[in-house]
Amino acid sequence: MRKFNIRKVLDGLTAGSSSASQQQQQQHPPGNREPEIQETLQSEHFQLCKTVRHGFPYQPSALAFDPVQKILAVGTQTGALRLFGRPGVECYCQHDSGAAVIQLQFLINEGALVSALADDTLHLWNLRQKRPAILHSLKFCRERVTFCHLPFQSKWLYVGTERGNIHIVNVESFTLSGYVIMWNKAIELSSKSHPGPVVHISDNPMDEGKLLIGFESGTVVLWDLKSKKADYRYTYDEAIHSVAWHHEGKQFICSHSDGTLTIWNVRSPAKPVQTITPHGKQLKDGKKPEPCKPILKVEFKTTRSGEPFIILSGGLSYDTVGRRPCLTVMHGKSTAVLEMDYSIVDFLTLCETPYPNDFQEPYAVVVLLEKDLVLIDLAQNGYHVYGEKKNGTFVSSADIRMRYPIFENPYPLSIHESPVTCCEYFADCPVDLIPALYSVGARQKRQGYSKKEWPINGGNWGLGAQSYPEIIITGHADGSVKFWDASAITLQVLYKLKTSKVFEKSRNKDDRPNTDIVDEDPYAIQIISWCPESRMLCIAGVSAHVIIYRFSKQEVITEVIPMLEVRLLYEINDVETPEGEQPPPLPTPVGGSNPQPIPPQSHPSTSSSSSDGLRDNVPCLKVKNSPLKQSPGYQTELVIQLVWVGGEPPQQITSLAVNSSYGLVVFGNCNGIAMVDYLQKAVLLNLGTIELYGSNDPYRREPRSPRKSRQPSGAGLCDISEGTVVPEDRCKSPTSAKMSRKLSLPTDLKPDLDVKDNSFSRSRSSSVTSIDKESREAISALHFCETFTRKTDSSPSPCLWVGTTLGTVLVIALNLPPGGEQRLLQPVIVSPSGTILRLKGAILRMAFLDTTGCLIPPAYEPWREHNVPEEKDEKEKLKKRRPVSVSPSSSQEISENQYAVICSEKQAKVISLPTQNCAYKQNITETSFVLRGDIVALSNSICLACFCANGHIMTFSLPSLRPLLDVYYLPLTNMRIARTFCFTNNGQALYLVSPTEIQRLTYSQETCENLQEMLGELFTPVETPEAPNRGFFKGLFGGGAQSLDREELFGESSSGKASRSLAQHIPGPGGIEGVKGAASGVVGELARARLALDERGQKLGDLEERTAAMLSSAESFSKHAHEIMLKYKDKKWYQF
Repeated sequence: MRKFNIRKVLDGLTAGSSSASQQQQQQHPPGNREPEIQETLQSEHFQLCKTVRHGFPYQPSALAFDPVQKILAVGTQTGALRLFGRPGVECYCQHDSGAAVIQLQFLINEGALVSALADDTLHLWNLRQKRPAILHSLKFCRERVTFCHLPFQSKWLYVGTERGNIHIVNVESFTLSGYVIMWNKAIELSSKSHPGPVVHISDNPMDEGKLLIGFESGTVVLWDLKSKKADYRYTYDEAIHSVAWHHEGKQFICSHSDGTLTIWNVRSPAKPVQTITPHGKQLKDGKKPEPCKPILKVEFKTTRSGEPFIILSGGLSYDTVGRRPCLTVMHGKSTAVLEMDYSIVDFLTLCETPYPNDFQEPYAVVVLLEKDLVLIDLAQNGYHVYGEKKNGTFVSSADIRMRYPIFENPYPLSIHESPVTCCEYFADCPVDLIPALYSVGARQKRQGYSKKEWPINGGNWGLGAQSYPEIIITGHADGSVKFWDASAITLQVLYKLKTSKVFEKSRNKDDRPNTDIVDEDPYAIQIISWCPESRMLCIAGVSAHVIIYRFSKQEVITEVIPMLEVRLLYEINDVETPEGEQPPPLPTPVGGSNPQPIPPQSHPSTSSSSSDGLRDNVPCLKVKNSPLKQSPGYQTELVIQLVWVGGEPPQQITSLAVNSSYGLVVFGNCNGIAMVDYLQKAVLLNLGTIELYGSNDPYRREPRSPRKSRQPSGAGLCDISEGTVVPEDRCKSPTSAKMSRKLSLPTDLKPDLDVKDNSFSRSRSSSVTSIDKESREAISALHFCETFTRKTDSSPSPCLWVGTTLGTVLVIALNLPPGGEQRLLQPVIVSPSGTILRLKGAILRMAFLDTTGCLIPPAYEPWREHNVPEEKDEKEKLKKRRPVSVSPSSSQEISENQYAVICSEKQAKVISLPTQNCAYKQNITETSFVLRGDIVALSNSICLACFCANGHIMTFSLPSLRPLLDVYYLPLTNMRIARTFCFTNNGQALYLVSPTEIQRLTYSQETCENLQEMLGELFTPVETPEAPNRGFFKGLFGGGAQSLDREELFGESSSGKASRSLAQHIPGPGGIEGVKGAASGVVGELARARLALDERGQKLGDLEERTAAMLSSAESFSKHAHEIMLKYKDKKWYQF
């Protein structure tokens, strides 16, 4: 194990010691030994890999269901594949090409899935392993794939193409059969037009030898596979979108582009037996109903004890302007229309039997929407209005109204219910947190769902090796905050907090607050600061507001919501400096060597304009003045708002920190910093960033008032929505493309430093850049701690460390009154200490280590219930406000030092305290910048984890900052990744990979090794249900289902080989790996044997081709030799 010595000067050294050592000698009494910090983390402790993906599949495009295994598959437009089993069993796969998935087909109860992609490739996925892999691929070279059909218990896949042809693929070998159904053979010979692409293929439920082919133009053909000719042709004037069979095989139904359904008898091709327009207005005199929108899909499901179900999507009347997408359920004479919030991508009816020739007995409908997954209960008539969950309404177009309840979705698919604007991840939380959040969140659940269990319940859970609790917090554009239980690579919502409840809602556009600084989403969450131990929560919103919450299990009614308004200025003097004049000298900072208390600010004035008519002292949002009922959970403690100053809107908050032990919250932006005592409801500190420096400011600045660069009067934010042109970097909602939260900015401001590189001069835009792109130094990091504030300190004391976007670290000393009642009566005294440290790049994170190299968490107050009656709380008063500090400094000798770890977007430094000497330094990146840096615990040690904009994830040991991991993972492709990427303890990390999905990953070698055990299994051995009984008379007279020997019909012996140029077989990368991950025993051995046979077959095929070529060459040689022999046969020897 490698040891690192941290330089610490001892008393009694010889006179030959350095001057720096002599200076440190005076600060520490004699008798100390040089500490040795043992670093246990090595490179072999780190490995980067993805773990799981949560959330709704982004841009879904296809849907499939295995009725025996009870597994649901969803494909997306980006080539992703998501598989869902029972709650907690999920899987994510990705096609390498990234092409859209157009169709999915399960090999029912076989543990396999076929995916058809928009790039005309078919892939066979092996689901018998925890991480599914592709076994085979088939690339069509000359035709575009449009539709696929795989009959139940068949190994022959029908593939329809854009040219109207149908090819047949053997799914075992993934090779084409020589049997082809050509479009010109299927349609009438007299037809002069092409029938269009194949949009449907299915075999007759009662006769596998009859194939129903639907062409886009409206032609349907019943093809006899044995005789290789069309038995019947059905023609309709309107284009076809889908076709479905009645289970008896005597009728089928088609959906058309004019909103009609046609029902056909198989033996009556002349005209449909019935034409239905479900949403068309029936005209008088028997005229044809007015055309409607296309019916995109229809399903025809039968029941033993009642009328069949006809379920369809689309088909609404064109005059229903503003009508949302609908799913229509027709059952007998009743029609139920279920409105959806989003467009319907696809739907499937779940049935009791996998056999198409039996009564289907439908029990549910899975509806895949553009941004949601809905499961409707067909078998239970209830009184639940679908819109109760989805803000939709139930509409019925029949006299008999039926309402179908929906199942409560157990999957974590509501991450994007409102766009995610920020994210925080906490691993190894207090064990009582998740039960507490779950208990208050359980009261928020809606009622009226189906009483049945969730029917998609396939697969088995993995063996959870991780025993520690994990919590993810997401902030959203609508002001909501969601807490998620993320333990053991699962995700479940615990509790939802609506922060917008404390504000007045604008009812119309005219009533909108004219002080908004965002075009939309004024309540969007930008920053979350949470103390798990005390359960104190603090959020910063996009409208420059901060809300502090306490956790309580009791319901309370708050008569008056506590509120503070803060004027945070960016101006040094009130007098505007004329052009060409020198700026006035900088004022002396508050505090200094003799700090004075800053009196708490009284409740500010609410005047709406200043003396010159400019908007002034007005917050962006209006707090409710009526009593507020607060349910158990997080309850508002204090609302803080920045106000307009002299016609300028407040700048968005860029950093935030809360400390329950001190009772303080602090926040900053590009104008300055403000500190609030949330116990006394008083402002303690309100300084511009420049004022924090005092006379130690190292930068050349020109003091400017915001009035000099503001827009002309009347061009405030109230006019933005009316077409006022505003600069690109104006503060926007986090959901807008131009906004980025807290991406630290090196500005155009150049420090007066003699540095060798020009890293300070590089500029990059940020959310905290002002509206006139004025270069300002923003507060980018805040950290409460108990440490040494000055070089001369002999003992640690409470303080606040402040990091800025110019790489400066400043320290503010805190003088706290005693606990108990005195804490509520005496003011907290704050003063800048004069300590200044500098790094390259904006400061991102700060932390502190003790003399043994262990992390010193900030002090906290343990959580207790505040809303208990006072008489029961008398004994607690003595303990009130008694902070719990886990800092080892309280038990250390005053001579022992600490180490500050500071990470900027360019470098990291470890500073020895109180000497403030740089013990270690590491330049993280020269050409890029760090987006996120966290000091995290791993394997009973700590390290610094960083994510760079160039896609690299790096870790460094502490305190020596040795590089331990550097892996190229993910380049910064959009601001969403930068806004949501975060590391946490035990080697966990996450980010928002799409607007609807969270990707979790690990950088721990131990977690990577245990991941296979933790993942759930998709495939479980299940017996296939028995086939339906044909009955005595059907068996006697041949009225039952007719089977077909497809092997004899499609095999190479009878149909020959397919053209090699038609499609190319590609062995899948999951071939051997899939076998290794498959179940051991007979299944695994059979899979290995099958792969070996496939490889042997390929080699034999190549050998056969070479043999044929040699045979042809030999025949050619023999022919030429024979010709020569005939030519010279009758000639004498002397004639040659």
